Amino acid sequence: MDGILAEIRKIPPVTRFLCVSTLAVTFPERMNLVSAYKLIYTFNFVFKKLQVCYTFPKRLSMLMPMQKVWRLYTSFFIAGSGIQVIFDLVMLYRNGEQLETGPYSRRSADLAYQLFFACGLIIVATVPIDGILFFHPLLVCLTYLSSSLAPPGAQTSLMGIVTIPVKYLPYVIIVMDIFMGGPRYAAQAVAGAVVGHFWWWGVWGSQLGSRGGVLHRYASAPAWLRNLVGEGNIPPPPPGEVSANSGGGIHIVPPRRTLATGSGSGSNGNTRSSGHNWGAGRTLGSS
Repeated sequence: MDGILAEIRKIPPVTRFLCVSTLAVTFPERMNLVSAYKLIYTFNFVFKKLQVCYTFPKRLSMLMPMQKVWRLYTSFFIAGSGIQVIFDLVMLYRNGEQLETGPYSRRSADLAYQLFFACGLIIVATVPIDGILFFHPLLVCLTYLSSSLAPPGAQTSLMGIVTIPVKYLPYVIIVMDIFMGGPRYAAQAVAGAVVGHFWWWGVWGSQLGSRGGVLHRYASAPAWLRNLVGEGNIPPPPPGEVSANSGGGIHIVPPRRTLATGSGSGSNGNTRSSGHNWGAGRTLGSS
């Protein structure tokens, strides 16, 4: 058990929160331990302050508060059914881990802070389609952000079958949703992609290597959130290191340098690679 907990602690904090929350909400609902009706988002149940209760016809009994604010949380973490749960968790983990080890390295608090507002925008964006569950829009939103911040030319495997450029992954998901879930299900993915694009454009900027979008200066987490995540004493990244839209924090290993040998080495100024010196070698069959 200690080993399992140790491995869980190695997962970046925001990714760990998202995955654990998905398991904690989805598993009881799929096992029929909790009714999905008590977990979905409904505007009246969340924001309606008072409900008139009657214990007898035409007799007012009491006024009682009926805010069910937990639905704002649970409605984001009900994943798909069947084997789809596994794919959802894998994609959620991969997107979160890529963000927290790449462009949000040592900035998990900033990711959590920005994710909070992104979730609010997802709720607003799904109002025209009467959204009640937001896991899929959230997943597409994170996929869009992660793919937009990936290095140019990066590719990804789609279910281990076909390899596509990672920048097209959100659009492939939307097309698949049309065939697998219908227009309404695809509309949820579109809402998530729209929020993801706004997140990428507003915080990171639309050009690779830019110094940030119009909301970049407002995207830093407050001190209390940094302390909560455990980044209160961690210095910010050095200037120029994944501080803006730098393409995802992928480190490129430069090729080996070419060194010029000196005249005193007996090589007449020839060049050689800076790799391992394997010696002059011998021709096969020579003594």
